[in-house]
Amino acid sequence: MKRLSVRLTLAIVATTLLAVGVVALLANRAAGSEFRRYLAAGQMASVQSLAPELAAYYAAQGSWDGIAAQLDDATGAAARGRGFGAMNAHGAGGMHMLQLADATGTILYDSMGQATGAKISRAAQAAAIPIQVDGATVGFLRVVTPGSAQLAGAEQVFLDRINLAVLTGAAIALLMGGIVGVLLARTLAAPLGQVSAAASAIAAGDLSQRAPERGTAETEALARSFNQMAENLEQAEQLRRNLLADVAHELRTPLTVIQGNLQALLDGVYPLERAEIAILYDETRLLSRLVADLCELAQAEAGQLQLNLGPVNAAAVLAQTVDSFALLAQENQVDLHLDASAELPLILADPDRLAQVVRNLIANAVRHAAPGGHVHVTGQPLAGRLRISVADDGPGIPAVDLPHVFDRFWRGDPARRRDGSGSGLGLAIAKTLVEAQGGQIGVTSGPGRGTEFWFDCVFLR
Repeated sequence: MKRLSVRLTLAIVATTLLAVGVVALLANRAAGSEFRRYLAAGQMASVQSLAPELAAYYAAQGSWDGIAAQLDDATGAAARGRGFGAMNAHGAGGMHMLQLADATGTILYDSMGQATGAKISRAAQAAAIPIQVDGATVGFLRVVTPGSAQLAGAEQVFLDRINLAVLTGAAIALLMGGIVGVLLARTLAAPLGQVSAAASAIAAGDLSQRAPERGTAETEALARSFNQMAENLEQAEQLRRNLLADVAHELRTPLTVIQGNLQALLDGVYPLERAEIAILYDETRLLSRLVADLCELAQAEAGQLQLNLGPVNAAAVLAQTVDSFALLAQENQVDLHLDASAELPLILADPDRLAQVVRNLIANAVRHAAPGGHVHVTGQPLAGRLRISVADDGPGIPAVDLPHVFDRFWRGDPARRRDGSGSGLGLAIAKTLVEAQGGQIGVTSGPGRGTEFWFDCVFLR
């Protein structure tokens, strides 16, 4: 009883039963009432021939005195078909009553003896056959069909057949309603059952399960939302696994170096000198940098990175960032040049994150530019956005490696591999930061023609 399909089926069957029952009851009553009216109308047609005889009786007597006895005698003569016999109470109409009222509407005769002395309404007088003598109405003749009276003979058989047909139709309608109810309930409940099955599979650890998006608009929307949730869970799980794999892979090397050197110091292989301590210290700094970068990347990919978006003077950010790399460029014998107008429009961005992206790109370019080479940082409006690019004249990146340059810890051509000065996450972090601020990032490169990294920022509107 707790299943949705069972409850829907019972609800539909109950509704069908109620509707069919009401229709059958009304049809039964309407058929009986109309059939009795039809019989009364037939009786009234035969009564028409009696009106002249009653008028003659009144003209001869001057009143309706003795008419009741006269009509009762006529009832007895009905079997012989004489006089008033054509209108007796048990004639063609079965249980119909013959009534005669005077000019005031007072009933003088009732073939059933039930309404004598009562008054008939003006509506009943209008529907009755008037008895007229010398142009004046002296009485009313009518046939009354009792609403709940049992009909006689063929009339009752005919009405019973009508009622049987109505009941048969109601039973068929109820059966069809039950079948349709079962099919409809299963159709409505099936998509929910599939969503439930997919939810159970996900609860069991199978995050690849998806629910079919079909059914009514509501169930389709539910399945779509469920699938989006499942996809987000799968992505989050994949991010978690990637992070664990990256941490295990990248931390293994510095930890091995630290462990090996400490063991050598303990065994007396290396003397306890400042040079050895400096090596260990550098490895701990690399570990700290890896952990910080991994945490930041995980937050960005999970959409939990805090951004303080606002109007930013991109020209000022570029100038400050380029100035901060002047010493590093000089040490690497690289010419670092900025080409950006001081009148650049304001952009909508987080100034700290924007500077971080530019720093990552410049550091990458300076690191891979050949001694005596050049690194150009530019900023210019392009198609409604501000495009910032960092280009170097280094060895370039093969086309086969270009799709992977923003992957975490990517290893490509030896000329562009990460050395000890980087964590291997700079480009991956730059990509997530740019996209988090509504921009796009890309790279253009080729062997022997240098590399240009670019990203777009949204203008402040």
